[in-house]
Amino acid sequence: MKKVLRNFEVDYIQIMDENGEVDKKLMPKIKNEEIKKMYELMLLTRVFDEKAVKLQRMGRIGTYPAVKGEEACQIGSAIQLEKDDYVFPAFREHGAFITMGVPLYQIFQYWGGDERGSNFPKDIKLMPVCIPIGSHLPHAVGAAMAFNYLKKKNLSVVYFGDGATSEGDFHSAMNFAGEYKAPTIFMCQNNQWAISTPVKEQTASFTIAQKAIAYGFEGIQIDGNDVFAVYSVFNDAIKKARSGGGPTFIECFTYRMGDHTTSDDATRYRTEKEVKEWEKKDPILRLRKYMMKNKLLNEKVDAELVKKFEKQVDDAVEKYEKIEPQKIEEIFAYTYKEMTQELKDELVKLKEDLKGTA
Repeated sequence: MKKVLRNFEVDYIQIMDENGEVDKKLMPKIKNEEIKKMYELMLLTRVFDEKAVKLQRMGRIGTYPAVKGEEACQIGSAIQLEKDDYVFPAFREHGAFITMGVPLYQIFQYWGGDERGSNFPKDIKLMPVCIPIGSHLPHAVGAAMAFNYLKKKNLSVVYFGDGATSEGDFHSAMNFAGEYKAPTIFMCQNNQWAISTPVKEQTASFTIAQKAIAYGFEGIQIDGNDVFAVYSVFNDAIKKARSGGGPTFIECFTYRMGDHTTSDDATRYRTEKEVKEWEKKDPILRLRKYMMKNKLLNEKVDAELVKKFEKQVDDAVEKYEKIEPQKIEEIFAYTYKEMTQELKDELVKLKEDLKGTA
């Protein structure tokens, strides 16, 4: 006997094309003020990002991963979260940080090598940057399972790249999320490259989204450079999570316009032609075209916004660079509630050693 047990399919959603034209049937109900807010957040993220790259080149912050090209994925989702929803970022989520209200100087502070930059305001439910690839996904699912256990309507969101889907932690997280109907939204920013490894060399799957099917929940691929598609699909995922419907996997098909980090040289593994083609799909350019056509923006206001955000970012840099360095005691002071005698002895020894190198 042979029979088909079940057929599966994966949807692809695009609402706004590269020319700023929208499919009115798919367009979400979103107020003009919120569209303006998303544009401003995306533009501020771009200005911040470009400044951060320059600061790294001048040695004023450390190695930095640019977010240019992926702003729609982050702003279109993070703008919809409630104050008690938890966000688990990877290391390129500056747009989500800014949307959630993390002060700009703190983001510079973190990338300047000061972990106090991860001490976010108490009302922002944002976990620290996760540098190891994919290790934060189980944490996000664990938090969501706790929400279910406590009968709370909150959810967790986890941002990661296509490279993370090749890690074991990804599969563990997906399995637990599916089995326990965890209210987790998986935001995979498929920017086509895991450092120098293209997606086609990572997986034989036609889409990354389809991987969710194996774990018993929905996977959707969207145009990740279309902020309206991100907003719409993420909104559906929120409703599902809060109503007990479990997780959703969203593959944002996007592109990393810059290098993997400032220590990378992407020209060694991808062509200029490829980059130029994706530049035409720039999420900010696309939304700008839509807003211009619908009289939500004009050239004068746009130029004023750029100047405003450049000033805001420059002020944040100035504040970051005026922060007093951490005291040497802080290496030891927060290991335990109270310092052990062994730690006290180590602190004395370190201070003596440092005197000898002064």
